[in-house]
Amino acid sequence: MKITTQATGLKFPEGPVALPDGDVLVVEIHRGTLTRIRPDGTTTVVAEVGGGPNSAALGPDGRVYITNNGGMLAFEDNGYTWAGGIAPDYVTGSIQTVDLGDGSVRTLYTEADGQPLRSASDLVFDAHGGFYFTDYGKSDGITGDKGRLFYAKADGTSITQLTGGMEGPNGIGLSPDGTRLYVNETFTARLWWWEVIAPGEIRGGRSTGGSGGGNFLYTPGEYINFDGLGIEADGNICVASMIRPGISVVSPEGELVEFVDIDVDGDPGITNICWGGPDLRTAYITASATGKLVRVDNWPRPGLVLNHQVVEGRDGNR
Repeated sequence: MKITTQATGLKFPEGPVALPDGDVLVVEIHRGTLTRIRPDGTTTVVAEVGGGPNSAALGPDGRVYITNNGGMLAFEDNGYTWAGGIAPDYVTGSIQTVDLGDGSVRTLYTEADGQPLRSASDLVFDAHGGFYFTDYGKSDGITGDKGRLFYAKADGTSITQLTGGMEGPNGIGLSPDGTRLYVNETFTARLWWWEVIAPGEIRGGRSTGGSGGGNFLYTPGEYINFDGLGIEADGNICVASMIRPGISVVSPEGELVEFVDIDVDGDPGITNICWGGPDLRTAYITASATGKLVRVDNWPRPGLVLNHQVVEGRDGNR
């Protein structure tokens, strides 16, 4: 693998999205933007979305869908910049869409069943025009929310809470055949899964006391934090891992396939991963605590073509 820094100067980048022309989209939590990064590293703001955009994905209508945590504080630790807490102007979390043509922003959801979204974190689309997303919750350092998992339709007509009571649910992904939903928690560093029995219907319960009723899959035997995740074409789950910076590659059976160290100026904040290029062997990884986008050529295995992703003219709808 060849690891290079593609872009610098970003304000806590997250949620990379590879486009078929070689550009990459990221959200910047502390800038409140959706930003386009070209192969030469130049950046352009696509849209000012406000709050704290946390992740992004291409939807069935060609728009970019954004989970917005509503705003976080920037704080320094050992020379690195992090995101957490509640911004002074925080109102609620939300789901937004951005038109890549004109940069227009629409707020799709701010609540579910009369309860506000607190800190929408990561999302993944299924093949049926809907998406699953995590709500991490907010904490003021004294009290804090339990995390929740939702399913919503891309047209803005329906949003449903699937489960709650989780400890900071963050990264989320679907298996290649769409029958498993994976979610990890940040500080517990645990990876959970549910059976998808119908669009927006999941079933867990195999693990006694499983977070949100989920089935336990994996946790590392060292101090580490989890953030976003991506899925390889063969079904492995690639979890962006902080503290020990890198990618934990976990099999669907719960075994650690390998740990890929990602050293970007010692940045301990490796937060997300996606794949692009004609063979899906180019990984794009956010090194958030130093504000960088990293490109990894010749990733050991190809990434999964996501629903609604286009790669070299291929339609990702499965």
